[in-house]
Amino acid sequence: MEILAEMAQGFGFVLGWQPILFIIIGVIMGILVGAMPGLSPSMGVALLVPFTYSMSPTLALILLVSIYIAANYGGSITAVTINAPGTPSAVVTSFDGYPLTKQNKPGMGLGVSLVSSTIGGFIGTIILILFSVQLAKVAVKFHPAEYFALAIFGLTTVATLGGKNWVKAFIAAMFGLLINTVGIDPISGVSRFTFGSVHLYDGFSLIPALIGLFALSEVFKQIDEQNFKSKKIELEKTQWPTLLDYWKLKLTIVRSSIMGTLIGIFPGAGATIASFISYDIAKRTSKEPEKFGHGSLEGVAAAEAANSSSVGGALVPLLTLGIPGSASTAVLIGALMIHDLTPGPQLFNKNSEIIYELFASLLIANIVLLVFGLFGSRLWVKVTAVPKKILYPMIFTVSIIGSFAVRYSFFDIAACLGFGIFGWILRRHNYPVAPIVLGIVLGNIAETNFRRAVMMGDYTIFFTRPVSLLLLVLALVSFAWPILQNKIYSKKELSKLKSK
Repeated sequence: MEILAEMAQGFGFVLGWQPILFIIIGVIMGILVGAMPGLSPSMGVALLVPFTYSMSPTLALILLVSIYIAANYGGSITAVTINAPGTPSAVVTSFDGYPLTKQNKPGMGLGVSLVSSTIGGFIGTIILILFSVQLAKVAVKFHPAEYFALAIFGLTTVATLGGKNWVKAFIAAMFGLLINTVGIDPISGVSRFTFGSVHLYDGFSLIPALIGLFALSEVFKQIDEQNFKSKKIELEKTQWPTLLDYWKLKLTIVRSSIMGTLIGIFPGAGATIASFISYDIAKRTSKEPEKFGHGSLEGVAAAEAANSSSVGGALVPLLTLGIPGSASTAVLIGALMIHDLTPGPQLFNKNSEIIYELFASLLIANIVLLVFGLFGSRLWVKVTAVPKKILYPMIFTVSIIGSFAVRYSFFDIAACLGFGIFGWILRRHNYPVAPIVLGIVLGNIAETNFRRAVMMGDYTIFFTRPVSLLLLVLALVSFAWPILQNKIYSKKELSKLKSK
């Protein structure tokens, strides 16, 4: 009852004209930031922090969190329409979203991504409101051995991503892990594979790599195949999801939302890992797993519900313990401190009104996102009708600008081009590029926590800690099961051919 009373007061403030205006501004800016390859949610939040100095703490937080929520959805727009994920987590959305566009069904991908994002955001926020303190206590007790095991579990999704070509997916993931070793050793400080170049001391930035592997490699592939014909999609005839379509996805959305929230709670995990793992689980539990990667609505729903719900999860350790759960919440810590607010247990005691006003704004921001998304989706569809001779140079230009904007470095532009060519070569030989991103994202988490765990004990620590052992066993089963399924399926197909 106390929570209900606090939430009622929170809504009483947020439903004023100023908070609503800031939510609308934040959502619009978040969608634009998310849709622009190279501008991540954390960058969008960081860019707006200086403009919040003169605002009240609550309005500042409302604006920044609205940007954070909307940016996670915005990344799916370009992922679905032109296979250029605007955010790292939208990579998973592109697996099935872009094939839907190629089947002249961009409305299906955009509609499912929007509704799944909104529901995921709601569920993540509700879990945040009800269980934030308890969940934070569990997350903070995680040992480096458990973080390593969690990263390994995330890496095993390559077996599902690769399907029958799991060997190629595994090799691609190894490339990602290898790329992640470039730079300064996170534990000893020794430079690795830098070849004397100061530009490589920090390794390769994720955003230029992501843009190159997905956006530029797709452009190079289409040019190589001389694909310059634009698909004429009539807006009036564009197929959109029906209520029945959404109803069929209810279990996938709810399961992925809960999974995304729980993964988002663990510092460093974030939306990208949540999307990969939720997608993997959705494919394993689906009645039609063969559709994944070829335009499955379940795939789009799983990815988007997970990455949006991870926002609520990432805010749990931030607000209750003062520990950032993602890059965006790390920026939010700075914003809180600018306004003389110290995140942690005392925040609930001293400034509880601000916390519940923030919770109320999260729920309303998701409603505003749904409204703007519904009106905007018909505009997003028109992107697919842009002539290829105009679209390809536009994607190339935006990719270059987005890569430069990360660190204002010309080296990142060169890296983006290099990854684009590398991705194009892989695509020509039917190697998936998504596992490379997975390897880059999880590589640092796996390596750092592996070495920390060993320093705190020895190599047996991964098997003597129950949670770590459980996760490693699940990882082994997760990796082996799709491979065994493919072998069984291949034997059945071979026996059918012989019988004929």
